[in-house]
Amino acid sequence: MAPILSSVNITFLGTASAQPSKTRNHSSLALQLGTDVWLFDCGEATQHQIQKSTVKMGRICKVFITHTHGDHIFGLLPFLASRLNGAGGVAEGLEDPRLLQQLTNVDPRDAVEIYGPLGTRAYVRNGLAHTYTLLGGPYVVHELRFPNDPQSGDHTDMPLGAMELPSGRNITQFNGVWPDIFSDEIISVSAAPIHHSVPCVGYVVQEKPVPGKVDPKKYIPELKRTNSPMSLMASLQRGQSVTLSDGTVLEGPPRRPGRKIVILGDTYDPSPIASLAEDAHILIHEATNAHLPGIDPNTKAADSYEVLEERSKSRGHSTPQMAGLFAKRIRAKKLILNHFSSRYPGNDDTDEEASKVMRAIGGLAQEKFGGEVICARDFMSIGVPLSEEGA
Repeated sequence: MAPILSSVNITFLGTASAQPSKTRNHSSLALQLGTDVWLFDCGEATQHQIQKSTVKMGRICKVFITHTHGDHIFGLLPFLASRLNGAGGVAEGLEDPRLLQQLTNVDPRDAVEIYGPLGTRAYVRNGLAHTYTLLGGPYVVHELRFPNDPQSGDHTDMPLGAMELPSGRNITQFNGVWPDIFSDEIISVSAAPIHHSVPCVGYVVQEKPVPGKVDPKKYIPELKRTNSPMSLMASLQRGQSVTLSDGTVLEGPPRRPGRKIVILGDTYDPSPIASLAEDAHILIHEATNAHLPGIDPNTKAADSYEVLEERSKSRGHSTPQMAGLFAKRIRAKKLILNHFSSRYPGNDDTDEEASKVMRAIGGLAQEKFGGEVICARDFMSIGVPLSEEGA
């Protein structure tokens, strides 16, 4: 029987768009899955945000990059240096015992796995080489190749670094998506292209079905009646069948659907991921620009919502209303808005004017969605509970 995730939690490390502000860092979020942590995007200063948060650097084992714009990837090399005990070498003529240890004690199971579009591998390899960064542990880069991309090769003539494992995959689309780019007995990750100004990816994290909730009143009287051991409750809780001494068969509760979390990169139209994203427990969607006359002093008097929407689309971005409509389309249970323009403050938990602005942004999305909307801020943590219903 597969183990069950003890908890699923999302911590936002950076919620700004192209430019950070005093209250919002560049894009990154941490998804805690039991004891493991996965990063989604790694903008500049992400390692500082990790240090300020409750996220444990040493628990991060996977990084998923949505696209290679700097505000989503500039923090990846510093993160790797911190996570894998990077060093800058020793003076000329001396041997570095750390490098010798790196080369002789590499365990692929310790590798940090990185997923991203074409160019991610070249960016990491060249950046580490040209900054003379020696890592103390292994990493591997898997690239999601679009149909027009070269389907093989590394997109760079530079050879592998000492700590880059050669097992990085170039993953080809199947029916327009990348299904199960990672999968184990507990969880799987699929991806799909989403429309932005550059090649961009959205990710769907899907927990596999989990045991249903046990009603003790249904089972304990039967166990007592047949003098059966109460330890059989553990089997029933796992959804298994139990045969009692008199031949009575007790069926464990039906399995419940696992949690589904959809994490989008920058986009003005995420339609290609819609089929993978249906019935998401959580949809994380950008809302870079909003039309807020009378609330946001930066809203131009001559602007209308239609003008702002077209301008947002032309730059590859969305409004809160666009996010709300997509959340409704895929029947998401909860929508979390992210990737805000630097003019939208991220201290709405302590400042009333900031709160007014962010409530208005959330309200615009809620009008189109009809469900719960949350506006993310840096260091906000949100737990994702299991569904109550059976499969």
